[in-house]
Amino acid sequence: MSSTAPRLPPREEVTLKLLEPEKYEVNEKSLITYWRPEDEEFWNAKGRQIARTNLIISIIALLLSFVVWMVWSTLVVELPNVGFNLTTDQLFWLAALPGLSGSTLRIFYSFLVPIFGGRNWTVISTLSLLVPMIGIGYAVQNPATSYETLVVLALLCGFGGGNFASSMANISFFFPKSQKGTALGLNAGLGNLGVSVVQLITPWIIAGSLIGPLGGLSQTWTNVGVGKQVWLQNAAWIWIPAIVGAALLAFWKMNNLATAKASIWEQSVIFKRKHCWITAILYLGTFGSFIGFSAALPLLIKSEFPDLSPLKYAFLGPLVGALARSLGGSVADRTGGARITMLAFVGMIISTLSILYFLEHKDSAAGFPGFLASFIFLFTMSGFGNAAVYRMVPQIFSKLHGQSAVLESAAVLGFISAIAGYGAFIIPKSFGYSISQAGSVHLALSGFIFYYVICLVIAWWYYGRRSPAVRC
Repeated sequence: MSSTAPRLPPREEVTLKLLEPEKYEVNEKSLITYWRPEDEEFWNAKGRQIARTNLIISIIALLLSFVVWMVWSTLVVELPNVGFNLTTDQLFWLAALPGLSGSTLRIFYSFLVPIFGGRNWTVISTLSLLVPMIGIGYAVQNPATSYETLVVLALLCGFGGGNFASSMANISFFFPKSQKGTALGLNAGLGNLGVSVVQLITPWIIAGSLIGPLGGLSQTWTNVGVGKQVWLQNAAWIWIPAIVGAALLAFWKMNNLATAKASIWEQSVIFKRKHCWITAILYLGTFGSFIGFSAALPLLIKSEFPDLSPLKYAFLGPLVGALARSLGGSVADRTGGARITMLAFVGMIISTLSILYFLEHKDSAAGFPGFLASFIFLFTMSGFGNAAVYRMVPQIFSKLHGQSAVLESAAVLGFISAIAGYGAFIIPKSFGYSISQAGSVHLALSGFIFYYVICLVIAWWYYGRRSPAVRC
C-alpha cells in the first residue's frame, strides 16, 4: 500500500469547484455568462477582482471623457488673446454648448450598456473622443476660423459628457448593493478629476511646442500689452495618445456581462417611476452645479476679477469637488444618502450666499480670496451631494421594485446624469444672461439659491423626515 497521501487542490480551486466552474465562464469576447455579486462566496472567489479591474479602466476612460467635455472651459479664456474676435456672450455660449450636447447624448447613452455591453460601448465611446480633439487641434491654430466651426466643435465635445451616463450604468452592474456607493463614488469622483486636470495643465502645455513642426505653428498671445508665443492646439493634441491607449485597455481587459442585457423598451419602464424624476431633480442640483460651475468659473473669474489669470485658480473647485465625491460614496454607505444629500444642499445655500457677499465686496482685500473659498466650499458640498444621490438610487429601487431593481437603477443612474448634465449649459448661460440683462451675476446666483432650497425640501420630504416615502 502506498503511504503517499493524495495531494489536495489549492483552497481557491476547491471553492471554485463548489461554485461550479462554468459560472465563471469568460469566452473569447470577454463575455461573462454568470455574475452574482450579491453571492458572498462568488464575490470573494472571483467577482471582486473582475469588478475592480473594470472599475479602474472605467475611471481612466471617464477622466479622459471629462477632459474632452471641459476643454472649452480652458480655451475660451485664451481665444481673444490670440486674435479670435468673439464677444463675451459668444464665449459663454462656447463654454455652455458642450453641456447641452453632452447632456442630450446622456439620455441615449443611459440605455446603451445593456444593448452593446459595457466593454464594447466603453471602447466605442472612448474612441469617439478623438473626433472633437483632432478638430480643435486644427481649428484653434487659425484666428480666422469661423464662429460656426467653433460651435460645431464645442457641440462635438459633448461626446465626453455623454460617456458619464453609460460609464456609471455599467459600473453599477458589477458591484453588490453594499458597495455600490463606494464604487460609483470612485468612478464618478476620480473621473470628475478630468475637469480639474484639464484646467490645471492647459496653461503649462500651451506654453511650448510639444512635437515641433508636426504640432503646428505657434500663435501670438497678447494681453494688457504683454506678448508671448503659445500653442493652443496642444490642449487637444496632448490627449490623443491617452484616448487611444484607454480604448485599447478597455478592449483587452474589460468585460461584458450577459446578465446586464435588456432592450430600450424594457428599460423605459423607469419613466413611469416617480422616484426616477425626484432623484433627477436632486441630482440636477448637485452634479448640475458641479459641472456647470466647472464650465463657467474660468470666465466668471475673468469677468469679475479681470486682473487675475483665471486658470491659475479655477481648477481648485473641480478638484475638491471630485475628491469629495470619491469620499462621499463611502460616507453615504455608512451614514445614509438622504442625510448627506440634505447636508449638501444646506452647504450649497450657505456657500452661494457667501459668493454673493464677496462679489459685493470684490474690490476689498478679502474680495477674491473670499469668493474663491466660497466656491471651493460649494464644490465640496456638491461633490458629497453627487455621491449621496447616486448611493440612494439603487437602495430606493431595490426596496420598491424587487427583481427588476438592478436593471432599473442602472438606467435611472444614467438618465438622471443626463438631466443633471444640463447644468453645464444652464449655469454658464445663466451667468451670460444675468450679465447682459442685469449687469451682474447676482440674478443668476439668486436663482441657484432658490433651486437649492427646493431640492432641500424635496430631499427632506421624500427621504429624510421621520416617516419618509423611502428610507435610504
